[in-house]
Amino acid sequence: MASMALIWGIYGLGSRLFSGVQTIFPRTSSSCKILRLKEKFIDALKRAPLTSKSRRETLGCMARLILLNKPYGVLSQFTDAKNPSPRPTLSGIVDLPGVYPAGRLDRDSEGLLLLTDDGRLQARIADPRHKMEKTYLAQVEGDPSDSDLGPLRRGVMLNDGPTRPASVRRIAAPELWPRDPPIRVRQSIPDCWLEIVISEVRNRQVRRMTAAVGLPTLRLVRWRIGPWGVEGIAPGEWQDVQVP
Repeated sequence: MASMALIWGIYGLGSRLFSGVQTIFPRTSSSCKILRLKEKFIDALKRAPLTSKSRRETLGCMARLILLNKPYGVLSQFTDAKNPSPRPTLSGIVDLPGVYPAGRLDRDSEGLLLLTDDGRLQARIADPRHKMEKTYLAQVEGDPSDSDLGPLRRGVMLNDGPTRPASVRRIAAPELWPRDPPIRVRQSIPDCWLEIVISEVRNRQVRRMTAAVGLPTLRLVRWRIGPWGVEGIAPGEWQDVQVP
């Protein structure tokens, strides 16, 4: 009975944190013994992954969210051990235990990648059912008119089905960090920048969308995910924010 109470206390939820105290120590026990047991519970909770909302409420903690500006060429994962020639990963940038990517960003794309230590927040960001908007800045080949962007706004047919309508507009070239390596420029072919906002989660979706309308993507930067943006964060740098 005592061991089960300890398990509830360490891995249990919310108000049950101290449910085992009176089971282990009767009411006649000294208050100092109870205080020591409570301190052990708190210490164990602080070491445990904070994946339970009620455990966070018990400790007065908030979810941790990392806003990372992922550089070009870096995988959005912490290991690449299965590859014969391991490629750069997040482990060379983010030296924080217990945080994991909420979604992914292709190796050849740059910009905002969110990492968190909270499973519910990770699902809310990455699960397509929540339709969290993602804003991309795409440098594309071509000189499209506003009407040329109509198919992207209405939805285009890809090999895995039609896309949802997207918000797309042409923008002036943004002030971004230099890409390493730089994009391939062909002097005979014009290019421009588009701001594209989607609410889906598909593999290489923006690149496939622009290619489907004859505007191949040269450079792709994810600028925002929901309320969080990468503005002011240098490539390879990150900011730590707290989320209730």
